[in-house]
This record gives sequence, C-alpha cells and structure tokens, in this order.
Amino acid sequence: MTSPAKFKKDKEIIAEYDTQVKEIRAQLTEQMKCLDQQRELRVQLLQDLQDFFRKKAEIEMDYSRNLEKLAERFLAKTRSTKDQQFKKDQNVLSPVNCWNLLLNQVKRESRDHTTLSDIYLNNIIPRFVQVSEDSGRLFKKSKEVGQQLQDDLMKVLNELYSVMKTYHMYNADSISAQSKLKEAEKQEEKQIGKSVKQEDRQTPRSPDSTANVRIEEKHVRRSSVKKIEKMKEKRQAKYTENKLKAIKARNEYLLALEATNASVFKYYIHDLSDLIDCCDLGYHASLNRALRTFLSAELNLEQSKHEGLDAIENAVENLDATSDKQRLMEMYNNVFCPPMKFEFQPHMGDMASQLCAQQPVQSELVQRCQQLQSRLSTLKIENEEVKKTMEATLQTIQDIVTVEDFDVSDCFQYSNSMESVKSTVSETFMSKPSIAKRRANQQETEQFYFTKMREYLEGRNLITKLQAKHDLLQKTLGESQRTDCSLARRSSTVRKQDSSQAIPLVVESCIRFISRHGLQHEGIFRVSGSQVEVNDIKNAFERGEDPLAGDQNDHDMDSIAGVLKLYFRGLEHPLFPKDIFHDLMACVTMDNLQERALHIRKVLLVLPKTTLIIMRYLFAFLNHLSQFSEENMMDPYNLAICFGPSLMSVPEGHDQVSCQAHVNELIKTIIIQHENIFPSPRELEGPVYSRGGSMEDYCDSPHGETTSVEDSTQDVTAEHHTSDDECEPIEAIAKFDYVGRTARELSFKKGASLLLYQRASDDWWEGRHNGIDGLIPHQYIVVQDTLIS
Repeated sequence: MTSPAKFKKDKEIIAEYDTQVKEIRAQLTEQMKCLDQQRELRVQLLQDLQDFFRKKAEIEMDYSRNLEKLAERFLAKTRSTKDQQFKKDQNVLSPVNCWNLLLNQVKRESRDHTTLSDIYLNNIIPRFVQVSEDSGRLFKKSKEVGQQLQDDLMKVLNELYSVMKTYHMYNADSISAQSKLKEAEKQEEKQIGKSVKQEDRQTPRSPDSTANVRIEEKHVRRSSVKKIEKMKEKRQAKYTENKLKAIKARNEYLLALEATNASVFKYYIHDLSDLIDCCDLGYHASLNRALRTFLSAELNLEQSKHEGLDAIENAVENLDATSDKQRLMEMYNNVFCPPMKFEFQPHMGDMASQLCAQQPVQSELVQRCQQLQSRLSTLKIENEEVKKTMEATLQTIQDIVTVEDFDVSDCFQYSNSMESVKSTVSETFMSKPSIAKRRANQQETEQFYFTKMREYLEGRNLITKLQAKHDLLQKTLGESQRTDCSLARRSSTVRKQDSSQAIPLVVESCIRFISRHGLQHEGIFRVSGSQVEVNDIKNAFERGEDPLAGDQNDHDMDSIAGVLKLYFRGLEHPLFPKDIFHDLMACVTMDNLQERALHIRKVLLVLPKTTLIIMRYLFAFLNHLSQFSEENMMDPYNLAICFGPSLMSVPEGHDQVSCQAHVNELIKTIIIQHENIFPSPRELEGPVYSRGGSMEDYCDSPHGETTSVEDSTQDVTAEHHTSDDECEPIEAIAKFDYVGRTARELSFKKGASLLLYQRASDDWWEGRHNGIDGLIPHQYIVVQDTLIS
C-alpha cells in the first residue's frame, strides 16, 4: 500500500469515527432536552390540576350555598306556618314526608358539596403542590447524575479515539519496516546472483594472475554482501520492534473498543432507564394518592347522595292514599267523627216516641213498607250498575295517572353531536303533543267519573234514607225477617259449597285456570284486570257456579287473578290471623333462611287444619308460578308485594309502611320455603296443589300407605288391565323431569319415552315406563301426534 493511499484510508477511518461520536454527542444533548421537556410538561400538568381543583372548589362552594338558600327558603316558609300543631300533624302524611325528605336531601347535598370544596382546597391541591416540589427537586438531582454519566461516556469515547490512533500509527510503522526489510532481502538476493554470474563468465588465465584477480574480486563481493547483511539485520530488528508495538497497540485498541461498546450499551439500555426512573421517583405514586383522594371524595359524595335518594325512593314507594286518609281522619277525629244522633223532641204533652202501628194507620204503614221495599230493590239494582261503571272509570283514571313514563335514562345517552341529544329529549313523554293528548283524555274521563260518582252518592243517600224508613216500619210492624238481608251481606268471602270441601271453589278454580293457561302471562297479579269481568266472575262464584270450568281460555287472565286476590282480601278474618302477627314478624328478623322457615312453621302449626290446607295449596301454586319469572316477570318478591296486603293485614297502631315491608318479606320466604314450612300430605290430610293445576286429595290408609288421585281412578285402571290386548298403547315423550310422590306415580327424566294406555282423568294417564305401570301426569308429557292419528 502506497503512502498516499494509506494516509487517505486513515483519514476516512478517523472521519467515520468523528461522525459517529458527533451523533452520540447530539443524542446525549437531545436526551437532556427531552427530560427537560418532560419536567416542564409535568410542572404544567400539576399547575393545571391545581387550577382546575381550585376552580372546581369555588363552583362546589357556590353550588352548596345555592342549595342551602333553596332549602332555607322553603324551610322558612314551613316554619312560618301559624298553626305549628297542624304542621306537625301533617308530617305523618306520606306526601308531606316525601317533601320533608326532599328538603333534607337538598340540605344534605349542600353540606356534602361544602365538604367536597374543603377537600379540594385543603387536601388535594396541597398534594399537587407537594408533588410538584418533590418532582422538581428529584429531577434536578437526576439531571446532575445524568450529566456525570454523559461526561464519563465521552471520556471513554476519547480514550478509544487515542488508542485507535496509536494502533493505526504503530501498525503503519510496522508496515513501513516490513517494506524496507523486503527491499533489503531483495538487494541481498540480487547481489548474490551477480556474484555467481560473474564467476561463471570468467575465462582461464595464467595461474598467478588469475589467483590475484579472484582474490580481489572476492574481497569486493564480500564487502558488499556484508553491508547488505548489516542493513538487513537492522531492518529486521526494526520490523520486529514495530511489529510487536503494532500487536500490543491492536490488543489495547480491541480491549478499549469492547469496553467502549459495553459502556455505550450500558448507558443506553440501563443508565438511561435508571435515570428516567430517578426523574419519576415517587411522581406516579404521589399523583395516584392525590387522584384517589379525589375519587374517594366523589364516591362518598355519590354514596351520601344515593342514601338520601334511597330514603326518598322508599317514601315515594310508600305513597298511599288509603293510609293517608286513615291518618288524617285519626288526627282530626273530632272533626271527622259522626255527630251525636238527633233525639226526638216531643211536642208539649205528646209523650209517645214510637211509630204508631195501630189501626187505622196500620194498613197504611204496611202498604208504605211494601212500596219502600219495591222502590229499594229497584234503586239498589240501578245504583249497583252505576257503581260498577264508576269503578271501571276509576280504574281507567288510575291506569292513566300510574303510567310508567318516568324513565328518562334515554336523555342521558349522549352522542358526539348535541343535535342528537336535543332530539332525544324532544321525543320523550314530556313533549307537548303527548301531554296535551293525555291531559285531554284524563280530564274527559275525570268528568265522566265525577258524574257517575255524584249519581252514585245521590242514589246511595236516597237508599239510605228509604232503607232507614223501611227498617223502622218493619220493626214497628213486627216482621221477623228483613227483606234486604241478602243485600246487606257481603258474600264475596262465602261460596256455596259443602262444608267438607277444604279448598274453596273460587280458590281451586282460579288457581287451576292460571296454572293451565297463565303461568307465562306477564305481570300476572300485578296488572289490574277488567272490573266488569271481575264482578261477573265473582258473582258467578257467589251463586255456587264455576265460570272457569272446562278448558275454555276466553277469560281475561288479569281479571281471574284479580278475583283470586279479591277473595283473600275480602275475608272477614285474614288468612294469617292478627294474633300471630308479632310472632311471624319476629321470624323475619332472622338472617338464616332455613332457621327462619323452621320458626315460621312452628308459628303456623297452631292454626286450624283447614287454614293450613288452604295455605299449603296457595303457596305451592305461588312457588310454581315464580319458577316462570323470566316469562311472567313475577319472582317471589313481586308475588309477595301483590299478595302481602291481601293475606295479612297490619294491626292498628303499627307503622303501616315498615310493617308492610316485613309482611312482604315474610310472604316471599313462605313462597320460597313452602315445602319446609307446611306439613306434608302424610302429616296433614287434605288436598295438595298439582303442577297441572288440579287438586289431589291425600289421606292415610289403615295400613299406613298413601293414596292419591289414583284412588279415584282404580276402576279405570282395572278396566285397562282387563283389556290390554284390545287397546293399542300410545307413545309419549317427557317434557320435564318428574319425581313420583306416591307408589302409584311413575318417575321419569326429560326426554324419556313413555307408553300411554288411556286417560285416568283430565290430568293423569295410565301408562308404563321401564316396565313399570303407573300414573303419568299429562302436563309433563308430549303425546306423539303420528301415533295418535
């Protein structure tokens, strides 16, 4: 390699190294700039958070003051009421209770927002200030460490540069010495070659002269060769020395290169990461604590608000016109109590205070009594029709005013455009066309209702006056039987049936119909039926008829459910007697469901057997109905809300609202745990509810065996066994799992194949499964149509 080429190559290598070092130095500078920018952004973020929470604290405080003013405005208005006793009495009414709770909620929110503002100012903002100070101090120290690391890295790079230059210098000297050595070796070879040629070319001469010449030439050649050998030896030594230096320099360069690469790698991979960690030391954790303080404050604010809203919701749920009416009349008993009866004020000298039924006025009084009786019969029929119309109209009004139009959740489903929000709000129930139409219908219905109500009250007043005259005439005339005895009784709680029948006809028939056709009817027992149809069905049962007999499904399901609830509500003595009310309420306080059921059982076992049989039958049906809650939306709690007030009345002197909640919880428990609460058919003889809606009678035989509906089908079974060869079995598939409750009932799994011989009753088949003959419930199977046809 020529010297200019070598110089150019060295220059290129140094230039490449300088470029690489410049790039690293630029990176180091940018790293510090990047960290500085992070620090500035962090400071700005913390400052923005402080400003944000400071402004939010002001807003919360303003909002708190406005809420306080709002509450005080209406509380002062309430306090200014002159009749303080009247105001105190009004507090027991459910609407006033809602109003008081609403004002208390406003004051509660005011206090909560004041607390929130104080937390922002005196807790969260100081935390951000502290985070900012700590972050700045730690960043300054981290930057000093980073600068030291960069200085150390540049020192390593400079050392590598020096070692590299030394290596290149010694390597160049070694190459130069090697070139000179090669030149000396060539000269030596060339000189030796010349000597050999000259000896070969010499001609023979005289011996003496030839010897002298040879000696002379040989001396000259030796002198030249020695010079070349000395020069070669010197160059060999120089090359060896330079070669050793070059090797050592290369070793040092390679070691330095490895150390430099390791240092650079450590700095970029580990040191920078550690440096950033030092800059972030405690920043995220401190910010986490500050923001979690904000979350804790907001969540506690929401929890406090929800607690107040739950109280208001509970009060809204307990808005009850009937209870308020009773409370109002009790509070002002002296105002609403009937006045003293008017006494007969005889004329001077007239001491008689009774009707005179002696002749000649007796015949006139008899005729007048008959006329009053005829008139009363007509008036009562007419007024009863007016009453039915009035009640149906009232139900329509209640349907209008109780429509569930209060859900505004759609208004809070915001999208990216405000137009969509406005359109959502404008399409709610509160839009003007909807309000106008609804109010027009409501006012028209109200006008018709008050017309009928006025007509009904006028008719009832007239009936009352005529009835009083008629009763007095009858009493005076000595008649032993009053003609309106049947009209005075309310026979909705009485059915014409044999005294030996444990389940009333209206209960058995309604439950059978609902079990067959209405298990999946949405809102069963919650939605009101037609008052007209309810009255028609109720009147039919009162006449001893069963309007729901047969398989016809042309009745309104809600009306039938209403008849069943009306029956239990109209009982003279509730199904759950008042004398066990406190014992049952004590059971509700038990947390363990099994323990609660056991105590309820103990309390109920003191009741008469007929009552227990009705309870067992009813709650078995309600449990069956609750199993279809996904379709009918009536779980045990919803059913308890519907049946609680009808089955158990709260005694006077108790808080109706809180006690009714306990009653509902009790009824729900009995629905769920009815099998553990009521005696089994072996323990208590009497009808039990069947899944098909039918009623099965159970009694103990002398041999201790349990008999059921199969007893009523023994004759049919006997006929079947005498005609097996004459009847072709029908194939059926099980729709559900069924576990036989007696020895005569077959047990099977869903999807099992069954053979049916013939119908034992409307609800049972005689059949066979797994080689065993017995009874199969009709409601649990599907008969194969192809085989039947």
